[in-house]
Amino acid sequence: MGLPGAGKTTVGRIVGQKLGCRVIDVDDDVLETTWNMGVSEKLQDVGSEQFLEEEGKALLNFSASGSVISLSGSNPMHAATMQHVKKNGIVVYLDVATRDILDRLELMKVDRIVGQGSGTSMRNILQFRKQFYKKWYDARIVCESGITAEAIADKVLEAVRRYQDSKSETFISTRHKRLGEGEENDSVYFSDAVIVGLAPDGGLFVPEKGLPKFTAGEWQHLLGATYVERAQTILERCIHPADVPASKLGEIVETAYGENFTCSKIAPVRHLTGNQFLLELFHGPTASFKDFALQLMPHLFAYCIPQNCNYLVLVATSGDTGSAALDGFSRLNNIDKQRIAVAVFFPEDGVSQIQKSQMIGCQKENAWAIGVKSDFDFCQTAVKQIFTHSDYTGFLTVEYGTALTSANSINWARLLPQVIYHASSYLDLVQKDIITFGSPIDVCIPTGNFGNILAAVYAKMMGIPIRKCICASNQNNVLSNFIKAGLYDLRGRRFMQTSSPAIDILKSSNLERYLHLIANGDGQLVTQLFSQLESQCHFQLQKDLLERLQQDLVADWCSEEDCLAAIHSVYCTTGYILDTHTAVAKVVADRLQDRTCPVIISSTAHYSKFAPAILQALRIAEIKQNPLSQLHLLSSYSPLPPVHRGLLETLKKNEKQTHQVCAADVNVLMTQLETLTQNQFMKVF
Repeated sequence: MGLPGAGKTTVGRIVGQKLGCRVIDVDDDVLETTWNMGVSEKLQDVGSEQFLEEEGKALLNFSASGSVISLSGSNPMHAATMQHVKKNGIVVYLDVATRDILDRLELMKVDRIVGQGSGTSMRNILQFRKQFYKKWYDARIVCESGITAEAIADKVLEAVRRYQDSKSETFISTRHKRLGEGEENDSVYFSDAVIVGLAPDGGLFVPEKGLPKFTAGEWQHLLGATYVERAQTILERCIHPADVPASKLGEIVETAYGENFTCSKIAPVRHLTGNQFLLELFHGPTASFKDFALQLMPHLFAYCIPQNCNYLVLVATSGDTGSAALDGFSRLNNIDKQRIAVAVFFPEDGVSQIQKSQMIGCQKENAWAIGVKSDFDFCQTAVKQIFTHSDYTGFLTVEYGTALTSANSINWARLLPQVIYHASSYLDLVQKDIITFGSPIDVCIPTGNFGNILAAVYAKMMGIPIRKCICASNQNNVLSNFIKAGLYDLRGRRFMQTSSPAIDILKSSNLERYLHLIANGDGQLVTQLFSQLESQCHFQLQKDLLERLQQDLVADWCSEEDCLAAIHSVYCTTGYILDTHTAVAKVVADRLQDRTCPVIISSTAHYSKFAPAILQALRIAEIKQNPLSQLHLLSSYSPLPPVHRGLLETLKKNEKQTHQVCAADVNVLMTQLETLTQNQFMKVF
């Protein structure tokens, strides 16, 4: 299946020859035989609308098992036809760039196709048709420019093999033990990893065979694509269709990114100064990069879970994850909201006032914000302890038919969507002619839990030419010290509250995934390192692993004074306001980049979320306590970018909402969760 000129017949013949199968061309072998006239003659005789009906009827009466069938370019526009086709075979879509199709049609002297009315350009009718193809295919073949029909045929065969082998893509724990003779494999599928969140042994799930690699041509194929199109193409290669079919995945991606972001580009890249560019990740509904995962993940989760069970999603947040999770899960449809609830634990005094107000304001009937009288590390540890408390989880299952899972970045479905925007930002620089494809870039990312920077490493593994990932820490600089010397050391470390609270983290969960990667999947080594961290509060990487780590990563940290000074300096020279986390990255990028290639700085949150610190950095003397008043004051300066509209509206609507506050005691938290679960889900009798 594909656009006219996509090469369906040519590729179909090669595939048929390789498989030893009969090849049927719908135009030549079905339609013309049925009608006793040529296709173009029939179209001229009955017109486009009637042609589609008669073409559809002809195919509904046709079946041919064990064959390779080349559909017509217009078959996918007839729903009943495609339902018949999908019941009887695997539908493969040859995704050829529109510019290549136009060139081929010109050579073939084709100037009009089915459905093309007068005044409609060929480009527009081709774009119109693509929406129908997206509904029906089981596997997409990205046909990069210049690829031969033989190579496309090989891709088709590989895609069919993948589609038929649901066991080919499994996930293992980062603490996975190498199997002895006779031992059962403990790997799981994507849907299992999404549902469970944390592996039973306390490790994190990773793809057993790693992430797929795109060729340079496949990446270049996505240059003219929208963010939604890029996201779907990348995710299709990372999620097996047995877990989430391509058509369903397309619906989910469209729901997540179609209308929920205030910028049509979703994740635009903006020039800042010199060779520095900002990847603006704050245009989602809650104004932080967490929206990219948490507008998508709840819908993946709702699709993957069994229909006969309730789920309580636990989240620990240092700020931005909380409101993003609450907003994302509250956008589920009403049926899903009756069986899925989310509880967010956040440090009561460890997030900004606006972040707290936003979380409280994002509460819905299935989405709860719970303040904890401690720091983020306690919240994160508490979630892990609750998960591994078998008596408690068993009690919830028996009494309330409710299972626990996580939406923190320990969940693979939280991490995977972040790979997309790192890839997309590189493609945007190519599209803007700032670089040519293949030229290297550096990325600089404010880092706390290590998920965002790990996603950049994964994008690099998939073929994006990232040279160095620059890890930017604030004064909680355990990570930057570790990257420099290989010693992860929490002994005597004092947690420090800063103006960049989302990276006020001492234990970086996703570091475990990265160490598993560079250790070539040595789960026993990972177990040893993190067991030592738990028992002795430190571990040291061996020399070869540190050298491998430093091939990907460099790091430094930024003081509070330097952070605020950077906000002031950038505003004075450009009129642009950085948020505190982005300012941390800007300071570190200035120190570590060598200016031989562009550096993309991840702007992970909108400055509106940290108004008091921003007002202080801009040296505005009188700072009002009310968050809304602070945003109105910022808005009066006509800043670039403008104050985040969605955040402003959330605060306006929800000034009087309240929330639960609990002591820093895991037992207290479990009691609170049981109360909320009892109120949300019907008790099992």
